[in-house]
Amino acid sequence: MSGLTGGNWSRTSGSLEATIEVDGLRKRFGPTVALDGMTFSVPPAQVTGFVGPNGAGKSTTMRVILGLDAADNGTAVIGGQPYWSLRHPLTHVGSLLDASALQPSRTARNHLLWLAHSQGLGSRRVAEVVEQMGLKSAIRRPAGGFSLGMRQRLGVAAALLGDPPILMLDEPFNGMDPVGIVWMRGFLRALAAEGRAVFVSSHLMSELQDAADHLVVVGRGKVIADTSVKDLIAAASGDRFELRTAERAEAMKVLAEAGAEVTATAQDVVLVKSLSAERTVAALTAKHVTFAEVSAHRATLEEAYMELTRDAVEYRAAPAAGGAAR
Repeated sequence: MSGLTGGNWSRTSGSLEATIEVDGLRKRFGPTVALDGMTFSVPPAQVTGFVGPNGAGKSTTMRVILGLDAADNGTAVIGGQPYWSLRHPLTHVGSLLDASALQPSRTARNHLLWLAHSQGLGSRRVAEVVEQMGLKSAIRRPAGGFSLGMRQRLGVAAALLGDPPILMLDEPFNGMDPVGIVWMRGFLRALAAEGRAVFVSSHLMSELQDAADHLVVVGRGKVIADTSVKDLIAAASGDRFELRTAERAEAMKVLAEAGAEVTATAQDVVLVKSLSAERTVAALTAKHVTFAEVSAHRATLEEAYMELTRDAVEYRAAPAAGGAAR
């Protein structure tokens, strides 16, 4: 028995391996290149985050994997097979691409029953996922009246109906309150711990930092980085360090004159780059600038992401008036 969903899936059951393989996908919509050789894999037993700016090709890639769009070139397979060839596909891959894609007048229970019956599943399985997703008290209400967070839960419940080895979720944190976000992070990790391949697209880097093991970062239809979250953060942290000082302006002036790149990140904190900690301390001491602490900088996933995708942003707004970088 599956420890999380109450179904009968295990790492060794079924005929499909819990993997997604994307190889050389190319897709154009008229003059627009949506995918330009997209290549990556999603292995079992981990949460793989799928991130990139708007227009990077994330949604198109997911739609190609699920057979909703056809690629001009390249392949996308689930457990070695294209989606269209799968019998009862919900037992192989569960997906949530649009939480609003439901009949609003239909109750949540009937929505799930309709999906379950289309896959040869019974009402008992519907009851199991309803309980798991915390929807029991709302299950007989029309789904159109659900909040976005509740629709997300209903969409994940639908994805889990077939107890599949592979989950694909597009922006599952959208509309969730803080309690729901914490719950979703733990839920995704628990799914992966059962051996499932969990593929999650999100714009919320803070949530993926705590939920994902691996990241596929894309921009302009290509893979920019395919790496573990740990390695990506370490690379972004680099040799930078933070200086805590009550004399921020004086410290920044002295360090800039010594050849450092300096950025104020808080009222009493300066981020220092291109100058060693030893030379920083020496320069400040020589100019009698006091400081409280020098510590290695650990980048956030958001910082690492922004650094990677700086040149891949297709839609960039102008700075607000008076909001020039300091």
